[in-house]
Amino acid sequence: MSTERLTVAQALVRFLACQYTERDGVRQRLIGATWGIFGHGNVAGIGQALVEYADDMPYLQGRNEQAMVHAAVGWARQSNRLSAQAVTTSIGPGATNLVTGAALATVNRLPVLLLPGDTFATRPADPVLQQLEVPWAGDLSVNDCLRPVSKYFDRITRPEALIPAALAAVRTLTDPAETGAVTLALPQDVQAEAYDWPVAFFADRVWPVRRPRPDAAGLSAAVHAIRDAARPLIVAGGGVKHSGAETALRVLAAATGIPVAATQAGKGALPHGHPSDVGGIGHTGTAVADHLARTADLVVGVGTRLTDFTTASGTLFENPGVRFVNLNITGFDAHKLAALPLVADARAGLEELRAALDGFGVAPAYEHEYRAGRERWEARVSAAYTGREDARPTQAQVLGVLDTLVTEDDILINAAGSLPGDLHKLWRARSADQYHVEYGYSCMGYEIPAAIGVALAAPGRPVWALVGDGTYLMNPTEIVTAVQEDVPIKVVVLQNHGYASIGSLSESVGAERYGTAYRYRAADRTYTGPPLPVDLAANAASLGMRVLRARTIGDLREALADARAATVPTCVYVETETPDTVSGPPPAEAWWDVPVAETATRPSTVKAREQYDRHVTARRRHL
Repeated sequence: MSTERLTVAQALVRFLACQYTERDGVRQRLIGATWGIFGHGNVAGIGQALVEYADDMPYLQGRNEQAMVHAAVGWARQSNRLSAQAVTTSIGPGATNLVTGAALATVNRLPVLLLPGDTFATRPADPVLQQLEVPWAGDLSVNDCLRPVSKYFDRITRPEALIPAALAAVRTLTDPAETGAVTLALPQDVQAEAYDWPVAFFADRVWPVRRPRPDAAGLSAAVHAIRDAARPLIVAGGGVKHSGAETALRVLAAATGIPVAATQAGKGALPHGHPSDVGGIGHTGTAVADHLARTADLVVGVGTRLTDFTTASGTLFENPGVRFVNLNITGFDAHKLAALPLVADARAGLEELRAALDGFGVAPAYEHEYRAGRERWEARVSAAYTGREDARPTQAQVLGVLDTLVTEDDILINAAGSLPGDLHKLWRARSADQYHVEYGYSCMGYEIPAAIGVALAAPGRPVWALVGDGTYLMNPTEIVTAVQEDVPIKVVVLQNHGYASIGSLSESVGAERYGTAYRYRAADRTYTGPPLPVDLAANAASLGMRVLRARTIGDLREALADARAATVPTCVYVETETPDTVSGPPPAEAWWDVPVAETATRPSTVKAREQYDRHVTARRRHL
């Protein structure tokens, strides 16, 4: 057997550079690049290997380990999970900083390969710098905190163990039913240890991403359920996009007239303006979609995890006779809500449903009902988007101005705060990948690094990171990376002086917006004094970004147009008006369960509990 002597780190980099995915006859590289911040736990191993094989494995320099994972997740989502990126860190805090990003990747079923350094396998000195000592477990390190948020985890304590571990890691990354964060913990001494590797380990290897089709019995049951339904509703989730099933969904909707509502991850699966598109569903959904959900006698979930925002915490699907069909690549999700499970690839399943439903269509009155409802909602969107050119904009009006400027090429990224709700209700998605809202983990600080990952995966397209001041302060450091790599992302910072979303939620549950404003302490020790003199625009400029300030809607229109055309990283900074004083977005159309204190003396909490008790009685267990 022919062998080649390399270090473990060199062998791993060589192996990763030779892995490919293939779906529908299209082949692409699995690991597009490796992000890294170096320290004593990886600089002599993975760091040296990346120098050794710089022509084979592109390297990207990050500033924060969590942010590097976010960037890699942005790349993976934009690549429809067919390509991923790796992230290498040192031991200690570099490794533990990966945990939040890993959880986000796994929650959203998006592939990312994590390569944290680890303490010495041979233990020549114990403890080493940054090592966590555990008296009852000598083989445990801080990397073990990545186990529960990883879809596959292994620690490579011997060189030869890398071969099966690397193959298992790639198998997991490329399996659409199992993918997420994958962790190979790499003790720093093992990284630098040499071994005689089989040359075959470095041969090009293609991992087919198959499209499993539904079984005949499941398909038949689903078809009968749809044909028997008078008010069916399709709920499109992120699996539609990951599968590239948008055309199949469009064809099915056009042929049957079944309305299609979208989760946060599924929004854009049908483009805005499609006759069957009724917008977002659930707590942040549209009035027409939530009305259809309440009256539906059959709900067909396609690639959705059916989270609490989608189901309005179990209160949305009110029809006493409602049934569910779930088309999903994972059996775990396909069985939710006691559904008829259709375990299959989204595109393959939709194509087979379309063929088996030939001749079926909903009643014309039902189509007229939901299309009229959509027109009424569009009028509400237009009202929320409209404002005087000389006025300070609301958050919804910022979206309205952006709506007038974008085309199907633009990509919008958001994750946390009040923006996801406004976007889900209001945004008019023009293409399948325009709407990129990470709401599985809703992680503050995701937007800017994810925008870099998306822009790298979709060069030449305008990529917008929409952030509030709270999210900006959480994780702005990758602005430096965008500047260094000349990635022309557009960052829109909406300054509203606090946690606007949580402030509103706090008020609704009787907590009186306590601790949610970015203001000086007042005499009563609450944060109700003047706004803090924090200049986020100046901060972005200090990190190397070109900054445009906008005071009015007219200013904003000019600034956003300028930013869209810019070829360098550009920030648009705008202070927004509160919707309390001018027209804001429509209120929530469905409930979301956030428990309220059962006992309290403050009137606001007592009132909130009374409202909570009324809502919770509507919850159903779909059995």
